[in-house]
Amino acid sequence: MKLYFAPGACSLAPHIILREVNARFTLERVDVRSHKLGDGTDYYTINPRGSVPVLELDGGERLTEGPVICQYIAEQAGNTQLLPAAGTLPRYRVAEWQNYVTSELHKSFSPLFGSPALDEHGKSAFAQRLQKKLGWVSEQLAGKQYLTGDTFTVADAYLFVVGNWSKVVKLDLEQAPNLTAFLARVAERPLVKEAMRAEGLI
Repeated sequence: MKLYFAPGACSLAPHIILREVNARFTLERVDVRSHKLGDGTDYYTINPRGSVPVLELDGGERLTEGPVICQYIAEQAGNTQLLPAAGTLPRYRVAEWQNYVTSELHKSFSPLFGSPALDEHGKSAFAQRLQKKLGWVSEQLAGKQYLTGDTFTVADAYLFVVGNWSKVVKLDLEQAPNLTAFLARVAERPLVKEAMRAEGLI
């Protein structure tokens, strides 16, 4: 398999999951500004939407959308810790978090990544709303190692990546201590470190 990624982007979540299941894969770095690969290939020929991640399967088919890719990886590996068995309530709890991170957190960061259409007042308003959401997530982490308990799942990989964007946009997480502790805890996982090192993030 081949994972098309950009360092520190949401593609880091499936990258982490690939390592967690000990999958055999290669990495292909994408320049998200120029939409080019290292050899000059136009990335739009790989993904017409121009976004990462894309997982190219052994047969040449391609999957997009991080949460779906993570689900595919975990299911193909038969890893019911990363993604509980289909039809069980724990599975839906993980899916619930995956949906929350993608719909309420991931896209909420977009206006803060240098959007030319927003002035500082607008960005401040978006930042305050996002801080409130992250504060709520922090409350849900009280007394737990991970989002659904003591087991690291695909949802935790996703929250780890998105939560760390707070540093990039200089978003204060002082009112989210459990989230801050979670981010530090996940960062210490050996395979998370491995993925981050491979992307040049540490």
